[in-house]
Amino acid sequence: MSTATTASVSTHILDTSVGRPAEGVAITLTARSGGDAEWVTLGGSKTDADGRCKDLPALPEGTTHVRLDFETETYFANKHSAHTSKTEAEAQQDAPRVRDSGAFFPEVAITFAVVPGEHFHVPLLLNPFGYSVYRGS
Repeated sequence: MSTATTASVSTHILDTSVGRPAEGVAITLTARSGGDAEWVTLGGSKTDADGRCKDLPALPEGTTHVRLDFETETYFANKHSAHTSKTEAEAQQDAPRVRDSGAFFPEVAITFAVVPGEHFHVPLLLNPFGYSVYRGS
């Protein structure tokens, strides 16, 4: 939760290749106070069944920049493993997805500026070969 002297951050991930939330993606939160300051790792979490990460650490007072690091390679590797356990008929139906599975982007790092007193929701729209982010509400 943001206060008058701090900002707050939340995120969620939608896997646009299947139109569903991306569950189990590890996320690390880092922050710094000023453009020349060192990045400090504050902690991390994983997305839940709704693709949301509800327990990111609070930002320290004076934070000006935040970085969210999403570990997408493991997510897509696990997704590929799930596809390989399907029956042959199911696998044939999903052949393009199985063949193209994997992550072109093994991680996604989103860096953005924050101001005290505001909440920043940063959704990630993800697929194996691309991603998009925006400031949500």
